[in-house]
Amino acid sequence: MDTQFIEEQKKRLLEDKMRIEEELGQFATKNDSGEYSADFPDDLGSERSENANEVEEYTDRLAVENSLEQKLTDINDALERIEQGAYGLDEQTGEPIVIERLEVYPAARGNVTKD
Repeated sequence: MDTQFIEEQKKRLLEDKMRIEEELGQFATKNDSGEYSADFPDDLGSERSENANEVEEYTDRLAVENSLEQKLTDINDALERIEQGAYGLDEQTGEPIVIERLEVYPAARGNVTKD
């Protein structure tokens, strides 16, 4: 795989990582092990309907947190594969990942197969 292409993908991955970490920081707290935990809204209302809304907001935050953390894991794994010289190889088969797939999703773990 072309070194310039890998460097471009690394740059994109690092930019995506920074963006996702900023996004997570808006509603979640990072613990010592590097994992995020969605924050519960600060001001509990005195009405049941207010509390229900806050619980719903927290639930939404959890879903977004999980999605962003998965993307962050994929990005960190891709950056690790770059460092190990294994970037662009399908994790299951060891075959090269199609360049167009990496251009669309630099953290791809493998080729998409049609069953």
